[in-house]
Amino acid sequence: MTTADHAAAMGAPDGPGRCPIMPTYGPPAVQFVRGAGSWLWDRDDHRYLDLLSGLAVTSLGHSHPEVARALCEQSQRLLHVSNLFGTEHNGAVATTLDRLLGGGGQVFFANSGAEANECALKLARKWAGAPAGRFNVVSAYGSFHGRTLATLHATGQPAKHEAFQPLPEGFRHVAWDDIDALAAAVDDSVAAVLLEPVQGEGGVNPATAEYFRAVRRLCDERGVLFMVDEVQTGLGRCGRWFAHQHFGVVPDVVTMAKALGNGVPIGACWARADVAASFEPGDHATTYGGQPLATAAARAVLRVMEAEDVPGRAVRAGERFRDGLLGRPGVVTVRGLGLLLAVELDVDARLVAGELLARGVVVNAVTPTALRLAPSLLISDGEVDTGLAAIGAAIDAVALASEEGNPS
Repeated sequence: MTTADHAAAMGAPDGPGRCPIMPTYGPPAVQFVRGAGSWLWDRDDHRYLDLLSGLAVTSLGHSHPEVARALCEQSQRLLHVSNLFGTEHNGAVATTLDRLLGGGGQVFFANSGAEANECALKLARKWAGAPAGRFNVVSAYGSFHGRTLATLHATGQPAKHEAFQPLPEGFRHVAWDDIDALAAAVDDSVAAVLLEPVQGEGGVNPATAEYFRAVRRLCDERGVLFMVDEVQTGLGRCGRWFAHQHFGVVPDVVTMAKALGNGVPIGACWARADVAASFEPGDHATTYGGQPLATAAARAVLRVMEAEDVPGRAVRAGERFRDGLLGRPGVVTVRGLGLLLAVELDVDARLVAGELLARGVVVNAVTPTALRLAPSLLISDGEVDTGLAAIGAAIDAVALASEEGNPS
């Protein structure tokens, strides 16, 4: 890709010259300019089936009419006031989230999943009495919790830490899905355990019900909080409103974002009411958290999600993907819950993802050997079948090219 191509793909004005955007992402292959439902169009009007949803964000598809209508109407009414004052939608959104989580909690609104997790980390320290020495948070290797300094250290991927040392203290990591390792790490200095029910960025690795139930018992026995990061898994994607509900546990704190705004930046941290009461005015805040435009979008999103029964749709569409992939050449296995799936391959997943993009299908290689699928929860059977056919053709093309390049 030339410098001019890079600048254009990033949205810079056409023409030569460097792109004035920090290089925190690799050069983009495509610039998308519009979307509708499960489809995207690039600046040359080529159409793509989106099986990634902006990394599990646009769970109702692109440009959903009810969400668009809510944004349009709210933009003409009120965009922002300080959180020193009340606004129209945040109470309704918080009430719905509390109900979907079983009730008895309170919500803090943020702008992203990382910020929701920052809220959870601060809340755990305040609740446990960090000045008295209870401030550590235990998370799992392979986890991902954000890219702020604190959530980066909570993330159990040491390679991501190296460039940013020294990181804030107060984090420990243990083997994933290993209750003995967790029990050994939870001592009197620990305030909370933070886990994903499915490790998304770590490769789409679901926890077992036995593990999550054992974690709940351990946290109760040791007097620490059990905090669940549902940023990628929450709000129907995994076949329940929240993925931890598959395991029959009730966490003390739950974080979410991504799907909540269907593309409008909003995150939320829910906590049991007695835990949330640890915060006092001035302990935590964010300028834009819960602002009217974002909560208007979230209110519309939740209304559509409930009307469409998106957890049920995720189960059915996820089973269709599994049935169409398992047993075909090149596919080793399919793991995940609902419509958060990893397709483990016997060829290079990065090459398959590139081949799929060339064929007009958006996925990503979540590991070098696995594709991640996280399509719209409203995806149709016909769109699933289109995706399956393209995935099969892309795997075959990569396998054939590999054979031709390495003749026996």
